[in-house]
Amino acid sequence: MNGDGTGGAAAPVTAGADGGRPSRWRRWGVGAVVVGELTVLVCLASGARFPWPVVLVAEALAFTALTTGVIMAARRYRRARRAGEERGPALRRAVREGMPPLVRRLIAHEARAMVSLVLWAARRRHGVGPGARAAGYARCQAPMMFLLTLASVIETVVPALVIPWPVVHAVLLVLGLYGVLMVVALHASCVTRPHVVGADGSLRIRYGALFDLRIPAELIASARYERRYTDGRLLRVDEAGALDLAVDSQTSVTVELTAPVTAVRPLGKPVRAQLIRFHADDPRAAVDALRRKHVAEGERSAVPAAPGTASAPAPPVAGTPAGSPAPFSGSGSGSGSGGSG
Repeated sequence: MNGDGTGGAAAPVTAGADGGRPSRWRRWGVGAVVVGELTVLVCLASGARFPWPVVLVAEALAFTALTTGVIMAARRYRRARRAGEERGPALRRAVREGMPPLVRRLIAHEARAMVSLVLWAARRRHGVGPGARAAGYARCQAPMMFLLTLASVIETVVPALVIPWPVVHAVLLVLGLYGVLMVVALHASCVTRPHVVGADGSLRIRYGALFDLRIPAELIASARYERRYTDGRLLRVDEAGALDLAVDSQTSVTVELTAPVTAVRPLGKPVRAQLIRFHADDPRAAVDALRRKHVAEGERSAVPAAPGTASAPAPPVAGTPAGSPAPFSGSGSGSGSGGSG
């Protein structure tokens, strides 16, 4: 007997039913499937192509993972409500305990992508406030996304028509249409969630619903146009603390910071970077917007001296040594793979 009067053999059974080892294995299995699904999405965004059976299997496993997570969370929510817990705390606890962090992150990614479809249809943009300047990046990848969507439609319809079994026909059609929808939603999120130069001079760098990094104005030391070609990966951070957020395997704007910032990868892993490279459809306009914002901030911060007193010299831009050239440069470097001009 245990100290609470229950039998010693009853504890393992209860633990297994309410979140013990079997439940833990289910959660980690769901998390592994989510990693595969998100990997496929990131590869598709980078231009990689997969055979249609691989994509269909990934979508089927992802759909199963999300369904399992929702069922587990619903069961925990019902138990918490029967125990007298309030709706809000019960729902948060159910989601936290019933779904691994990777599943919650994937659901958030896909929810933002679906919302982006609505914003795209309404011709609206997310996160571009008054006085802010948007810098789009989806134009160069639009032809590739169109061809990818067309190929996904063909790969969805043809197998569904060739396979004679009705059940398999229906399953393949549903999963294929879901995959096509996610490809379109990924492009819509890139269109409606551009980079943003804020009214206060801050910078927000994004890639659709997968990546979002905010950089305060006081940390921006310099920005310049610099076209570089990468290895094709969407996000890369090297040992020197340089972060590359590539679109169509290229970056065109380089931003140097006075101190490192923390960025979060699509799977949730934090990384530190002090040099940021990203792509913009009009990189010179993005650099010019950053320059104008920081010049305006410097003019507003300058206080006129009182009559008869000597005016103090203007402080240099943060992170720029005295006597160094102006930090915001519109000149470009020569294009190359991983090199600057």
